[in-house]
Amino acid sequence: MIKVPLLIACLIAGIVSVSAQARTEDSVHFAGEKHFRNITQLTFGGDNAEAYFSYDGKYIIFQRTNPKEGVNCDQIFIGKLPTKPGEKFTYKRVSTGKGRTTCAYFLPDGKHIIFASTHKGADTCPPVPDRAKYGNKYIWPLYDTYDIFMADLNGKIIKQITTAKGYDAEGTLSPDGKKMIYCSDKDGDLDLYIMDLASGKEKKITNAIGYDGGAWFSPDGKKIVWRASRPTTATEVKEYKELLAEGMVAPTNMEVWVADADGQNAKQVTKLGQANWAPNFTPDSKHIIFCSNHEYKRGFPFNMYLTDLDGKGLEKISRDKGFDAFPMFSPNGKKIIFASNRNNGGTRDTNLFIADWVE
Repeated sequence: MIKVPLLIACLIAGIVSVSAQARTEDSVHFAGEKHFRNITQLTFGGDNAEAYFSYDGKYIIFQRTNPKEGVNCDQIFIGKLPTKPGEKFTYKRVSTGKGRTTCAYFLPDGKHIIFASTHKGADTCPPVPDRAKYGNKYIWPLYDTYDIFMADLNGKIIKQITTAKGYDAEGTLSPDGKKMIYCSDKDGDLDLYIMDLASGKEKKITNAIGYDGGAWFSPDGKKIVWRASRPTTATEVKEYKELLAEGMVAPTNMEVWVADADGQNAKQVTKLGQANWAPNFTPDSKHIIFCSNHEYKRGFPFNMYLTDLDGKGLEKISRDKGFDAFPMFSPNGKKIIFASNRNNGGTRDTNLFIADWVE
């Protein structure tokens, strides 16, 4: 979501925002963000996240919740990026409007998309976990009605890609669009699978106990990067398994991992503690950008960081005092898009921002 599973699959967007009183300023561009120039806010209101470029860089696809607009849980939207100063960003829903959706991605042809959805389980939004039952820990639901679908740009579903019982989501594609990497619990743990889209043949590429998800191929197609939890003590393993049996996961201790594109030679990149997630590659495939709260023992803010593939040269690149995450570079490497609590007037809104990337 949790491209962390979910929206905020995808970590805490709605609850890591801070009040207007707690902010020293509310801005689209903070001091110290030297890699950003000409930041533009694309969305205004609600929870908007996991925005990813089309292969030609002209469109983005993202997930959005805004009860004020009747969008009560995440649905998938597509919008054409503005090309002129002052041009408004407009978008349309392409998911069914039923159930809950997450983790969408364009195909290279620019005419089709993939996303995960629970709509075959029920038309309504699936229930949100009662966190009080779990000691008020932050947990993600792993809805067992999630499957991955392919649709056209008008929202017509072309085919269902995954059919296994259980959680199937967090799909992204290889640079050539022929392979999909995704997360599933169909074998009893949260693992990564790589599927050949044409044949449907697939291979499980992670086997260690713990959550493996939110994976991406590098732009050169040679590597993959993902987030993983690795419970080690008897208590940690017990807690992980008990939550998983109830269709839940606590994404509060994760690190970034990298491997060859077939899953071989896996190695841990970050060893920072707390939640390090939403990783993606820089356009040269030599560095990783990711989100982390490791500087803050209270669990937030979340900011974005750069590192090399060995976990060295760590650099903080964003400075919001709430939530910055889900970074993705445009195909030509000239722009970056991300989700943030910045400039939300002290609300809990998470919006999308795009900026020129400065090396």
